Amino acid sequence: MGSVYVFKRDNFMIHENHTIVAPATATGGAIAIIRMSGEESVNICDGVFKGSVSLVEAKANSVIYGYIVDGERTLDDVLVTVFRAPRSYTGENSIEISCHGSKYIVSEIIALLMRSGARMADAGEFTVRAFLAGKLDLSQAEAVADMIASSSRSAHAMASTQMRGGYSNKLKELRDRLLHLTALLELELDFSEEDVEFADRGALRSTMESIKVEIEALQSSFSLGNVIKEGVAVAIVGAPNVGKSTLLNRLLNEERAMVSDIAGTTRDVIEAQANIDGVIFRFLDTAGIHSTEDRLEKMGIERTYSSIERANIVLQIVDVMDSATSNIVLRDDQYLIRIANKIDCHPGVDLGEGVIGISAKTGEGLDLLVESLRGCVDTNSLYDGDAVVSNGRHYDALGLSYTALADAISALDNQLTSDLLSEDVRQVIYHLGTITGEITTDEVLGSIFSKFCIGK
Repeated sequence: MGSVYVFKRDNFMIHENHTIVAPATATGGAIAIIRMSGEESVNICDGVFKGSVSLVEAKANSVIYGYIVDGERTLDDVLVTVFRAPRSYTGENSIEISCHGSKYIVSEIIALLMRSGARMADAGEFTVRAFLAGKLDLSQAEAVADMIASSSRSAHAMASTQMRGGYSNKLKELRDRLLHLTALLELELDFSEEDVEFADRGALRSTMESIKVEIEALQSSFSLGNVIKEGVAVAIVGAPNVGKSTLLNRLLNEERAMVSDIAGTTRDVIEAQANIDGVIFRFLDTAGIHSTEDRLEKMGIERTYSSIERANIVLQIVDVMDSATSNIVLRDDQYLIRIANKIDCHPGVDLGEGVIGISAKTGEGLDLLVESLRGCVDTNSLYDGDAVVSNGRHYDALGLSYTALADAISALDNQLTSDLLSEDVRQVIYHLGTITGEITTDEVLGSIFSKFCIGK
């Protein structure tokens, strides 16, 4: 038998390659799927299955109708899909049982399979086995979790590209180019007594500069990838009673925030999400900014400024007849959209350059505001299949790669020896390898896969 990593107190331990089983769908649906993987999965299932064809004799990737039986008792009529190693998700013999979605039926079938020789899978163990079998690299495995968690078109597109290997292929290309450089540099070490250069220093520098630009581009994509994954934070700010909560309710098309003519109704930040053209926006309705001696209102205003600090977009809203705005200092990576509310009460008024006129009460002008919001997030690269970084672990590794490559270029400029130069390049290769899993540890694997659900 082979061996496989499984979870043990948030760390990986080596165990025998047991056959594992787990539900692959949530309870409550009309149909449920139970997954089983391991060398004995087909035999174990065949022992409790009655159908027109024995599962042991069934062709790979075939679906067979029959019954799951426990002695004389029939648990359910099912469809069983048979996968043969190595052509399966895990690279092992695998079974998927489609049964009725009753929680009782699912638990009874799993209990029967466990009595027949399987054990319950640990969190993420199916994907762990896929990774160890070389079916997925580590970044693709992490994309599986992102795919499951995706709640918008853009998040799905990003996870789908990563899971299909678009991101991995880019990293592999960079690593291959770097490995070629180290091979030339280390070849020089073998002929050090003859003082020859197999790697032309000018061409070497040009290649390293090119790779540095590509790593920097991947790093820069994190600002997009992170907001797509976590949602675009939008702070709605302004003086009391200018319509911030009414605007939030209008954007959500529901009564999420309490609305009142009394100034200062909102004293804490209210957060809600909306999907706009395939992108999740997280709207933060904040307390009105004004001078006050009220302790609770001061606390609310402090939280407003905190919301502005963490927002990607700030909607600054004023009454259409009041041009006064609070001075808000934004970072270069933040967007400011200025809004004049209550245009229904004052039609034809001059709004000034760059100001969007709306009526939060009637919805007038909301289309233009939504268009402006959506224009702040450029998702063309996602839908074109470009590699976009959305994982903080990957971003940190790219940062270390960038620093190591800068050191290598500095070593080249300072005419350091081939062995020192090669070591710097190998550091770049190492850090890139931690993203895709060529370089990894049990601790990293445990941290990643422990976040997966049991059946994945």
